[in-house]
Amino acid sequence: MERSVSPLRPGEIVLAGTPIGNLGDTTPRLEHALRTADIVAAEDTRRLHHLVNALGITLSGSVVSYHEHNETERAAELLAAASSGKTVVIVSDAGMPTVSDPGFRAVHAAMEAGVNVTAIPGPSAVLTALAVSGLPTDRFTFEGFIPRKAGDRAERLSELSTERRTMVFFEAPHRVEALLSAMIDAFGASRRVAVCRELTKLHEEIIRGPLEDVHVWAKDNEVRGEIVVVLEGAPAQEKAQATDLVASVNELIESGLRLKEAVQAVAQRERVPQRDLYAAVVESRKK
Repeated sequence: MERSVSPLRPGEIVLAGTPIGNLGDTTPRLEHALRTADIVAAEDTRRLHHLVNALGITLSGSVVSYHEHNETERAAELLAAASSGKTVVIVSDAGMPTVSDPGFRAVHAAMEAGVNVTAIPGPSAVLTALAVSGLPTDRFTFEGFIPRKAGDRAERLSELSTERRTMVFFEAPHRVEALLSAMIDAFGASRRVAVCRELTKLHEEIIRGPLEDVHVWAKDNEVRGEIVVVLEGAPAQEKAQATDLVASVNELIESGLRLKEAVQAVAQRERVPQRDLYAAVVESRKK
């Protein structure tokens, strides 16, 4: 059965997902978009030309660079082109633009100006790593790159110490061992983690296990390639029972609060029903 691809519409910005490793993941829509776009804005024009040459694609439009160092001024140029009726396709080095890659400023500017923005879905390192990690996928958060400096990194991880959702991080290969070490300090050695290396490529490798064990692997091996780290969320904390909080209410009463105020303060802090806590305090005074 022949597959048809809808033509691009003039006067819009298209965020196009590109393969994260395996060229076989290129979609027909991506090929068509690259062939027919008026402008292709690429994070790295050399990598774009490598991609189109490998796919046997000839670009009919112009190619411009669009990266973190020129994103502000280039976004204005791309918006002006789309506003004049041209079709602008934005691609990053791999995966979806705007996800730890340039593109957000162009989308925001287009939204403000009323210019249409659409996307050509494609491979995602975030979702691919999450899927193969073996960790819960029902709720997750993408944290991108963690700060390089040890102090800033420790502070960021400390902020995530109670995060119950599965967390997905990007990291440079030469900093993986330091990241895992910092994670042990922040989350404990037994928290489960998966280090996903070279996803969809020939030498794809997934290292799974407790942080302590995976850290040993990173320390004993020269980690190479594109890296995604998936970390298990914090375990659910047992909710305090109302009867266990009576003493806390009495302490606040002794400090000068009225019964109702003390019950309200403790109930909000411990996330227990205020009615149950009030009843527990009243019952304790009958004994």
